[in-house]
Amino acid sequence: MIGKLIGILDEVGEDHCVIDVHGVGYVAYCSSRTLAALPSAGASLTLFIETYVREDMIRLYGFESALEREWFRLLQNNVQGVGAKVALAVLSTLSPPDLANAIALRDIAMVSRAPGVGKKVAERIVTELKNMAPAYAGAATGTIGLKQELGQGVASAPVADAVSALTNLGYSRDMAANAVAAAMKAAGEGADSAKLIRLGLKELAR
Repeated sequence: MIGKLIGILDEVGEDHCVIDVHGVGYVAYCSSRTLAALPSAGASLTLFIETYVREDMIRLYGFESALEREWFRLLQNNVQGVGAKVALAVLSTLSPPDLANAIALRDIAMVSRAPGVGKKVAERIVTELKNMAPAYAGAATGTIGLKQELGQGVASAPVADAVSALTNLGYSRDMAANAVAAAMKAAGEGADSAKLIRLGLKELAR
């Protein structure tokens, strides 16, 4: 099984790229986010690979990071109705940290932005992966706990009120949660909603 390819980027297609590894061209199907992050043709690159072997074909899926590959596996192995095509569509729309945030916040609308992902599938993704998101949050790890509390409706009243207030001002729920998390670090656990809102707005203004 192939787990990683290190070579020269030969070409980029609509949904795949070709990597030349010592004269052998490997076709790797990728999310649009991974394809957009690729260097120009002729440059060296590394892709993390998930290998699918079936009776009639062998297909490689390529990812910019090991974390993105883990989410590709998680989506397919744990959510009914999600195959490789839907998993790539989700990862084309949301980065791993953004996906972890959306799951923690139970933001079904955010997940359903992915092409081919309806409300029911998005709801299954959010429900089935809610306990796994913290371990695969990447850059979102620092605030994932707070976002899970918000998503489950068990956050403290000052925190919930502060996030609601910032959301009503036009900020996304994810941005509001990040700002309130930063405000809590500065103000301490016992801060009231007014202080969290004030510090949260300062954080958002940076």
